[in-house]
Amino acid sequence: MRKIVVAGYGPAAHRFVEALLERGFDGTITVIGEEPRPAYDRVALTSYLDGVSAEELSYPVPPGVVTRLNSRVTGIDRRARRVTVEGGEPEPYDVLVLATGSRPFVPPVPGAGHAHVYRTIDDLDAIRAAAEGATDGVVVGGGLLGLEAADALRGLGLRTHIVEMSPWLMPRQVDEGGGAVLKGHIEALGLSVHAGSGVQEIVTDGQGRVTGLRTPDGTLVEAQIVVFSAGVRPRDELARECGLAVGERGGVVVDSAMRTSDPHIYAVGECALHDGMVYGLAGPCFTMAEVAAERITGGAAAFGGADLSTKLKLLGVEVAQFGAMEGALDVTYMDPVGGVYKKLFISDDATTLLGGICVGDASPYGTLRSYVGKPLPAPPADLLFAGGGVQFDLPDDAQVCSCNNVSAGAVRAAIHDQGCADVPGVKACTRAGTTCGSCVPMLKQLLEKAGVDTGKGLCEHFAHSRAELFDIVRVRGIRTFSQLIAEHGEGRGCDVCKPAVASILASLHNGHVLEGENAALQDTNDHFLANIQKNGTYSVVPRIPGGEITPGKLIVIGEVARDFGLYTKITGGQRIDLFGARVDQLPEIWRRLVDAGFESGHAYGKALRTVKSCVGSAWCRYGVQDSVGMAIALELRYRGLRSPHKLKSAVSGCARECAEARSKDFGVIATEQGWNLYVGGNGGFKPRHADLLAADLTGEELIRTIDRFLMFYIRTADRLQRTSAWLESLDGGLGYLRSVIMDDSLGICADLDAHMERHVATYADEWRATLEDPDKLGRFVSFVNAPGVPDPSIVFATERDQIKPVVMS
Repeated sequence: MRKIVVAGYGPAAHRFVEALLERGFDGTITVIGEEPRPAYDRVALTSYLDGVSAEELSYPVPPGVVTRLNSRVTGIDRRARRVTVEGGEPEPYDVLVLATGSRPFVPPVPGAGHAHVYRTIDDLDAIRAAAEGATDGVVVGGGLLGLEAADALRGLGLRTHIVEMSPWLMPRQVDEGGGAVLKGHIEALGLSVHAGSGVQEIVTDGQGRVTGLRTPDGTLVEAQIVVFSAGVRPRDELARECGLAVGERGGVVVDSAMRTSDPHIYAVGECALHDGMVYGLAGPCFTMAEVAAERITGGAAAFGGADLSTKLKLLGVEVAQFGAMEGALDVTYMDPVGGVYKKLFISDDATTLLGGICVGDASPYGTLRSYVGKPLPAPPADLLFAGGGVQFDLPDDAQVCSCNNVSAGAVRAAIHDQGCADVPGVKACTRAGTTCGSCVPMLKQLLEKAGVDTGKGLCEHFAHSRAELFDIVRVRGIRTFSQLIAEHGEGRGCDVCKPAVASILASLHNGHVLEGENAALQDTNDHFLANIQKNGTYSVVPRIPGGEITPGKLIVIGEVARDFGLYTKITGGQRIDLFGARVDQLPEIWRRLVDAGFESGHAYGKALRTVKSCVGSAWCRYGVQDSVGMAIALELRYRGLRSPHKLKSAVSGCARECAEARSKDFGVIATEQGWNLYVGGNGGFKPRHADLLAADLTGEELIRTIDRFLMFYIRTADRLQRTSAWLESLDGGLGYLRSVIMDDSLGICADLDAHMERHVATYADEWRATLEDPDKLGRFVSFVNAPGVPDPSIVFATERDQIKPVVMS
């Protein structure tokens, strides 16, 4: 069994391991990382200072992979094929992959040892600590990382200066004209830009505290924090020390298979030098990782360079660059008042697009990047404004997502062959749009071009989306479907809009789903308050909050199942389902269950299903909180809550996660300090792990946050949209969600709280209410014209001492 060792644990290392497992590698994988945590998303690093946790940024460790964190590879014995690890046992290898990344460049100037760098989570922790009590900060470097660092200092409340050696900002991405427009945007935000300058020394007081930065012309920029973000250097020291070939200016030399000069050693990511080039963008690094994984598992993939196009939003300013930054001809548009600069570079015969730059408005980027090196699809003046509604048919080989190397043809195949009907579906099938997200508008265009209706209307009877209809019903106090369609729709409605509106009415007014006109709106399951099965029988699912049940109630379930001849099954949601009930038997069954204290488990409705739990601190020696008590409290609070899609939850009493909370729409994991809340998970056809929304909440804070999460989802999600797809569709994603329900950025939290309190206060069990209403009971018959006659087509066989449906042909 082959053993692979990966030295370094950044995003490229993580993608390599993922790609290796995707290709069926069945050996052992050990990843050795210097940081105290697994790989995390460095593209989103700045969000850590905005409240996103380290855990939330971290990538999940793939199952079966051995990680050695807080460890550093100190040497490579190529003859013995093993690496030495500081403070630990050596690791033998059959294949070694160097993914050591790069280190920030700090110029050798006096006082540099008192400055910070902007590279890791630990670096950001140090910057945040130093910002306490400071008033001014300086960032050395006006490139991509430098502007991100400047945004971070600004976010910490500091007056911020940017010192850049080049005559303009972002010299690798924009030309002088674009740099001038970018500088205007940034200075309008209150930052000071010192372009064409440099660093002579970092000035400190007698006790080592930073007081400023001095430029070569003698200017003193007063500051208490200096951050160097002036480029990176590949970390190739391990390769140098063991005799591998390295570049003259650094980097581990690799061939197109990502092999180094030793065939048993590969290199990927920012430490690798391919054809004289070191790549610092996520897309090329991920492609390197995939090529190495393919070669190690017997494939023939080759790395032939990468597209360095990029689209960014820095300090609120859109910046994009694609293709070449020069050409025989160019077409330029500049609006200094609006702060927009666009430039296209074209071949000397004016037929081929070579590249372009956008500052202030990057909307043409998605279309234009795909045409680099191809004939112009329209006059250059039209191309400059391609994002404003002008669309072109992309060839199949046009690259849509450079981060994950996804072509337009691959997206079309996902739409036509795999049935992807929305952006989240395309993301799941192709990985496009899952890294930086800049290609998402292009994914929407390809869906529209493929004939996929992306209009917002709920159906042909309503031009409004579900979220808009929810607000109409709420604001106008509408209580019936007929009133809504008369005032805001047309026709009589259909099987799409009727159940959706019924759900909205139930969410807002908490009325019985079979009350009055609402009864006619329901689909089959809600119509009989039970799930129909393959042979026309129904299931009976009583609620068992948190999976906790008394022996007496267990006996009742057993007696009911025995007396009515039902099939019984303990489910993954920690409750007992009873199958095989005829529709005319449902009231009799439920009367006995209700009398014993059971209520509807809502297995038939778009509502809360279960809140699963482990035994928690009451019984388990690892438990740190009462997970059963919390699960019961949550299930009783949200029972009967109607929503766009079914809702599932779980509570785990410790980080061992026995309740599988991260696979739920909202999941809770206990910590020593309280509770961590995860949202947007699901199982099903396309599983998704939930994202960490908030950490170490008190019980009161946890419930309030879940209240708001659920109510905001119910108000704004589309019809039949799960929380996972809804979360991915939010403009701003998890950060936006957090700002709405925790920071109250929209000013609606009090309304969300009140809405949930109304639900809790007015909840009533649907089956108990049904049993008390003769009119509702009248619908539970197999034949309308023969109420006492059972359906003769329902037939059972016996298997493992229980009934099994036999479907008559």
